[in-house]
Amino acid sequence: MAEDTIDLREVMHIIRKNLKLIIMITFLAVFITGIFSAFILPKQYEAYTQLIINKPSNQDQPLTYNDVMLNQKLVETYSIIAKSNTVLQQVIDNLKLDITLKELNEKITVSGEGETEIIRITAKDTDPQLAVNIANNVGEVFMSEVVRKMKIDNVQVIDPARIPEEPSSPNTKLNIAIAAVLGIMISLGIVFLKEYLDNTIKTPDDVQKYLGLPVLGSIPNITEQ
Repeated sequence: MAEDTIDLREVMHIIRKNLKLIIMITFLAVFITGIFSAFILPKQYEAYTQLIINKPSNQDQPLTYNDVMLNQKLVETYSIIAKSNTVLQQVIDNLKLDITLKELNEKITVSGEGETEIIRITAKDTDPQLAVNIANNVGEVFMSEVVRKMKIDNVQVIDPARIPEEPSSPNTKLNIAIAAVLGIMISLGIVFLKEYLDNTIKTPDDVQKYLGLPVLGSIPNITEQ
């Protein structure tokens, strides 16, 4: 138990002795990350539109639980249609975008909203207005494709895309927090590695600990007045 206490004291002593170095490395990591996130990394904006796809409106039968479950299972199919080359090419033509199908595909994410019949189409771009235009246009073209290919005529827009107020990335605060944690870990690693490689004798206790010899006496430091 005593050895554990001594080891802990040594660790705290090493940290206190190298506290300035630890603070400097951590501050440097936070500063560089903050500058990089705030001024160098391009800001990305996300805009999304929500659509609901359910039973065709020309059927008189009430909506059943099986109908809802079927529509939920079809969300993956709808996602594939929304990101199909047919839809994307039409969006490129409508908005006169100077990008490839692959580049547009990477800007778009299609997902289901939990266990519902609602799907969300999200578009990401450095231009917030363009992100809105892409999301809304993908939704419009997708609706026409679903009607044509799956014979479903009850597709509605619940919420059209709106201009985002703030960028979705980079998350400067999160990046700084991660940099602070990494800075502390790296600085502690450097400090303990330096102590491990340092085999010099500094105190009387080091003589007993590393050489196994008793200390007969010590000469104090003498400073000139």
